[in-house]
Amino acid sequence: MKEIKAFIRPEKLNFVAQNLKKEHFCCFTVFEGEGVGDYADPDTEFPSLNFPFLHNKVVKIELVCDKKNVDNIVQTIREHAKTGHSGDGLIYVSNVESKIRIRDGE
Repeated sequence: MKEIKAFIRPEKLNFVAQNLKKEHFCCFTVFEGEGVGDYADPDTEFPSLNFPFLHNKVVKIELVCDKKNVDNIVQTIREHAKTGHSGDGLIYVSNVESKIRIRDGE
C-alpha cells in the first residue's frame, strides 16, 4: 500500500476532491494549514493573523491506496490542482507498512 500526501492551493480543493471521487477514490482526509517556502506565488502571498511570518495558505490531502492506483491519483491531483504558477503545491508518495483498524485490531 502507498500513502499520498498532496499540498495544494485551498481554492483548488473542491475541484480536486470532485475529480478524485469521480475516479472512484472517495476516501481521503483534508487538513488546512499555512506554509513557508521558496516557491510561493508572489501574487497571493500575505501574512497570517495567527502566524505573521507565514505567507501562504495550503491544504493537505492524505490518502492510502493500492500501489496500482498511485499513478492515476497523482495525475488526477496534478491535473486539477495546477494553475501554472509558483506555489501550486507538492505531492509525496510513501510506503505504508501496515494498517490496523482501531475498532477491532484487524
